[in-house]
Amino acid sequence: MAISMADIQHLRKMTGAGMMDCKNALTEAEGDFDKAIEIIRKKGQAFAAKREDRDATEGCVLAATNGEFASIVAVNCETDFVAMNADFVGMTKSILESALANKPADLDTLKTLKVGDRTISELVTDRMGVTGEKMELNVYEQITAPTVVAYVHPGNKLASIVGFNKANVDAQVAKDIAMQIAAMNPVALVAEEVSEEIKERELSIAREKAREAGKPENLIEKIAEGALTKFYKEFTLLQQEFVKNPKQTIAQYLAAHDKELAVTGFKRFTLNAE
Repeated sequence: MAISMADIQHLRKMTGAGMMDCKNALTEAEGDFDKAIEIIRKKGQAFAAKREDRDATEGCVLAATNGEFASIVAVNCETDFVAMNADFVGMTKSILESALANKPADLDTLKTLKVGDRTISELVTDRMGVTGEKMELNVYEQITAPTVVAYVHPGNKLASIVGFNKANVDAQVAKDIAMQIAAMNPVALVAEEVSEEIKERELSIAREKAREAGKPENLIEKIAEGALTKFYKEFTLLQQEFVKNPKQTIAQYLAAHDKELAVTGFKRFTLNAE
């Protein structure tokens, strides 16, 4: 049967698939839209199976807030060309919007939520059939606090979210802290919250460097502890120098605006090599 251009465009609008894919699916389905949609979706599943061992290191990272809730989501793909595609960014945005609306507890739960008549996991698989690239929804971070703010760095490769202990935090202060987190990649809020694994890693690196430099064995531990203290200054948020004014730490910057203001938590994710 003849397939009209209007039918092809309608199926494309419904699925996001390419014009030729839509024409072929409609032809195979003899004009039945439901069957054509299923054909396109099965194509996505086939691509998913074939691309399982491919690297997906590009992608889109987005973050936003909804009241006292903030979230980051990241969807990976294989190439920057697809990562910048408006439909791919739009899909990532729809996943983020679903996360903000439903506040799922974890990534697996997020994948089961529906956007339209498809689960988010199916949505990603469908998009693979359209682009021919491996895709993965592999990051979902969220925080809840009286005030939350999100920052997405231009290019959609890096995002941060941060929560504060009070409502109505000055918007510029909140944004400054979110940008600080994005720029300086703190591993914890304060030294006491740095994991034992990270502490031992930094101590081990410092010991090795000291020995390679020929330092006396009886000074190795003292040198390592000094290196750990320096690490805290560089990688715990409140001890970091404020990027806009290195004469201030973040703790001092917050106190200068409101002595009772405190950061309750933060998350950060980037696709960039660091």
